[in-house]
Amino acid sequence: MEINWLALVVAALIPTVVGFIYYNPKILGTVWMKSLGKTEEELRDGFNMPLTMIVGLVLSFLLAFVLKVIVETGHKTVEAGELVWGSTHTFGHGAFHGLFYGLLIATPILITNGMYERKSWSNMLLNCGYWIITISLMSGLLDAWY
Repeated sequence: MEINWLALVVAALIPTVVGFIYYNPKILGTVWMKSLGKTEEELRDGFNMPLTMIVGLVLSFLLAFVLKVIVETGHKTVEAGELVWGSTHTFGHGAFHGLFYGLLIATPILITNGMYERKSWSNMLLNCGYWIITISLMSGLLDAWY
């Protein structure tokens, strides 16, 4: 598998872009804040935006790398079991994989953590929706770009 660094960097920006749209007060941000029982002012108090953005981008880059690897492992193999890299590269193929990763990996983690943290179901489901969309877009872009 060759590494397309530009694709990984662009994919790593997707969580931030989707987050700005998804959690915008005019979209679902107000619902999300209500699900937390917080106001916009309470969420801003003590929030370190630069640190959050830097850590988020680094973690998104790692997520992009792992998504690329696991999307590729879903590709066909030859008779001896050797992986054939690059056998199917479309946005739809990658997004389809991403949908399942979001549903079957991210959702169980987020719901489990949310239940222990005593978050509301609306909060947990909103966050799951964000990650399902985000992982689908990242996987689609990564599969199509390689």
